[in-house]
Amino acid sequence: MPGGLPWPDRWLGRSDTWFYANLFAIVIRANRIARAGNYDNRRWAGSSFDTIRLVERCGGQVTIAGALALAEAKGPAVIVANHMSMAETFILPGLVLAFRGVSFVVKESLLHYPAFGAVLRACNPISVTRENPREDLKAVFTQGQAALEAGRSVVVFPQATRAPYFAPALFNTLGVKLAARAGVPVVPLALKTDFQGTGRIIKDFGPIDRRQAMHYHFGAPIDPRGREKETHAQVVAFIRERMTAWGGEVRNL
Repeated sequence: MPGGLPWPDRWLGRSDTWFYANLFAIVIRANRIARAGNYDNRRWAGSSFDTIRLVERCGGQVTIAGALALAEAKGPAVIVANHMSMAETFILPGLVLAFRGVSFVVKESLLHYPAFGAVLRACNPISVTRENPREDLKAVFTQGQAALEAGRSVVVFPQATRAPYFAPALFNTLGVKLAARAGVPVVPLALKTDFQGTGRIIKDFGPIDRRQAMHYHFGAPIDPRGREKETHAQVVAFIRERMTAWGGEVRNL
């Protein structure tokens, strides 16, 4: 941790309670703005970068690579990523909003979380229940295509749930199918965010492991039209390679 940080960060930043207290403060500020109807893309990006600074103040590291792939896409894209923790829900918006608007495919129940739900609802989400696959597919295709036509990229986490490992067998083709249907490129995103663990009581709020750097690596845009199977394989291979390079776990289930 840099020696120039204020003493509360140096002394208390090693405490998980200190991390979550500051994270909740970011959410509460955003909630207040969202409830007033003023939570725009600039403020959303600001919340993301506040979270990055919080991670660094608490002794963590955040590395970002390949983000120019979002500019190389020359328009909105479907960003297909693995999903490890709640951390990427906070940090990823700022990385994408540097280039264009974005909508996330999120679990519908998140829209009703205290404080955080109002923020999500203000950010053009595409909600799925994960209880009715057919209805979820319809929602993603309908709302996702509308978002892309409006110039917003769409972030898809094609896993049933967050996990501290990458399991290709559980990684579905939803994002690739959406991109092919809408005629936009797929941008693979490999991420490793086990800096924030999974909680035993409340899944979203687990222990912080400052030995684990956060990594976000965007891959080159891929045109999925007429080659959905090959595109999916490329995305999986990219995430597998980056996870292995970072020392992350890949499970062949």
